[in-house]
Amino acid sequence: MKIIYYSIATLLLLSFGSCKKFLDVNQDPNNPTKVQESLILSPVELYTTTQIAAGYPAVTTAYWTQQLALNQEPPNIDTYRITPTDVNNTWSFDLYPAIFYNLRTMINNADQKGSTSYSGVGKVLLAYNLAVCTDLWGDIPYSQAFQALNGTKPAYDSQESIYKVIQSTLDDAIAKLSTSSAGKAIGSDDLIYGGNLAAWKKFAYTLKARYYLRLSRAAGYNAATQADLALTALQNGFTSNADNASITYAGTAKAENPWYQNTLPGAGGVVLSSTLVNILKANNDPRLPILANPGSGNDYVGRMSGTAAATDPSVYATVGTFYGGYDDNGSGSAAPVFLATYAEALFLKAEATLYKLGAAAATPIYNNAIAAHMDMLKVAAADKATYLAAHATLDPSVPLKTIIGEKYIADFLSLEVYNDWRRTGYPALSVVQNAFKPYIPQRFPYPSQEITSNPQPQQNIATSTKVWWAN
Repeated sequence: MKIIYYSIATLLLLSFGSCKKFLDVNQDPNNPTKVQESLILSPVELYTTTQIAAGYPAVTTAYWTQQLALNQEPPNIDTYRITPTDVNNTWSFDLYPAIFYNLRTMINNADQKGSTSYSGVGKVLLAYNLAVCTDLWGDIPYSQAFQALNGTKPAYDSQESIYKVIQSTLDDAIAKLSTSSAGKAIGSDDLIYGGNLAAWKKFAYTLKARYYLRLSRAAGYNAATQADLALTALQNGFTSNADNASITYAGTAKAENPWYQNTLPGAGGVVLSSTLVNILKANNDPRLPILANPGSGNDYVGRMSGTAAATDPSVYATVGTFYGGYDDNGSGSAAPVFLATYAEALFLKAEATLYKLGAAAATPIYNNAIAAHMDMLKVAAADKATYLAAHATLDPSVPLKTIIGEKYIADFLSLEVYNDWRRTGYPALSVVQNAFKPYIPQRFPYPSQEITSNPQPQQNIATSTKVWWAN
């Protein structure tokens, strides 16, 4: 699967790496610029889950939010050492050419044919990845970014303007997905929903709610207004775990779940953080043996980041097979990677309801959110009931802390954990021992290739500076 995906993606990379200039040559008949939409969709979906949702961005932010830890001597990414070179691939290969350029190509081709299904699905994926990009870096090139073949050095669009593009793109997607489509129908080439356009619409509405609430504390925006917008969107969003947006991997050679690859014994000692494990233990959380594989002592021990590396890392708990973690049986290799879940949608609804109506109104929705995640993990009904009885109430003084604290568990390994922490300050995280920098980074540095080829003022922003919506 992955061999096909890389070869197709390479065929499609006909433009720049965001801001690189390629030679303008005559069209090569063996390298067509017109590629069928069905040949673009699968590779882009796999890029999104493999390289983004479970790739370098997700692994890095899972360290920074102390869900994962790295059994290596500091300094390393676990202790906040990140350089412009480290992020080159994510920007200059994964996001801009492999995802953005190919999706824009697919959307344009589909629009010319009246294939509203491919156009609509493409716009949902475009909005998702555009949000990832701006959330990691802040201001990014977009409106001028695809003119590099004309020698343009694209200026950066503000993060606020990118968020307006994201919402308008999702609106366009919903309109397309609500329209009868000409041309070939989406089917098995759609690895997320198998061509179920109603499911894609629910995904689009759920993403709208996610991105509305992202701006709950942004300069010039109001939490109550953003809550209203989110609640309206969620009326058409996910309604059960059957709606979850995910790709399940085949599990065969070169088609393993990326978290399985990330946690192989030879992958550098990726284990669970003591912060996460201690929270789960303190709460007697029945999800612990599902989220985690026990260490060699048959106990769940998390690693404290920044401390001396253990000679035998097998003592630490590791990512459970439900999310793709490695074990001797290899069952995690065929696990799904999630882009959004019903549990997340309910946590969004609980937070929005809190802003509008207060803690009492938000509490039952918050409980339903926990239950939805436990149902997704197939936690036993009795264990679920016991946990909910013990954790049913929001903190009366800081109810948002309780909501985001539980969302931290339900969004295990998701980029949304990092986004929520930057936006709300929850959960409260301390700087790790022997930190390379005296702060948890608030953003990625701009890539070295981008700095060299397209210098812009924003590239001088320190990683300690919050992105616009986190103010």
